[in-house]
Amino acid sequence: MTPDRRPAYFAWFILPALFLAVALVASLASLLQFGFREHIPGSLKVGGFTLENFGRMSDWVYLRVFIDSLLLSGCTAIANLLLGYPLAYALVRSRSSLLKSTILITTIVPMFTGDIVRTYSWLVVLGKNGFINGGLKSIGAIDTPFELLYTPLGVTIALVQYSLPIMVIILAAAISHIDVAFEKAAASLGASPLEVLWNVTLPLSMPGILSGTVTIFAWTLSAFATPQLVGGGKVNMISNMVYQLGFSNFDFPFAAVLSMVALALVFLVLYFMGLGLRRLERVGLH
Repeated sequence: MTPDRRPAYFAWFILPALFLAVALVASLASLLQFGFREHIPGSLKVGGFTLENFGRMSDWVYLRVFIDSLLLSGCTAIANLLLGYPLAYALVRSRSSLLKSTILITTIVPMFTGDIVRTYSWLVVLGKNGFINGGLKSIGAIDTPFELLYTPLGVTIALVQYSLPIMVIILAAAISHIDVAFEKAAASLGASPLEVLWNVTLPLSMPGILSGTVTIFAWTLSAFATPQLVGGGKVNMISNMVYQLGFSNFDFPFAAVLSMVALALVFLVLYFMGLGLRRLERVGLH
């Protein structure tokens, strides 16, 4: 087969991709045109052209939802990094096959649990009489139960558990590509294990750290089921507000505007991620 001749089944890969691309563009175009239509209260129909929907974005109630979503997503990404890096490092560098298997199983298994089932489990764990408060009260550590359910802290905990497997997988892939010879060379020159980790392993794994952090941030920014159930209506994120506007108030035009702004925000984050990765390439951390 000549290099410029494609196999006969090549079209079977291209056609589905083109179909999905066209469907995605058509969906985004439909969403975009809804954002410029007038909302008719109490009706599923929309009115004529208007820019008023974009002006409503300056209302504090909607800005607050975006700020809360950014803060929750940022805290989730940072917590994932702090918890996921030691797990990923042990998964790659540990010499114990039992420890590796334990980390891998405990990390991957939650991914096979449905979102709703996992979220309802957190309702049991975080409730006033749940596992955490019940355990602390049984040992006499507290008298009054902590308010964990329907709080930003409870939503963050549930989001971290939801997204931690992805962070561990991304970080493990980055750490596994680091040549162990660099770490051994640093150790042979007198560096302690902590200094090797801080001065060698961490900088060389920075692309994975950046990719994992941005991935978790963008992923949890669109979370719906977890903040809807664990937040109980008291902690709203962008997806919850879009749902309330679209399916409770039938305000599809403004819901479309919120969706577009959230999508633009994700693209902006990915753009800065690309800039960060290119900078890492220039300084030679790859």
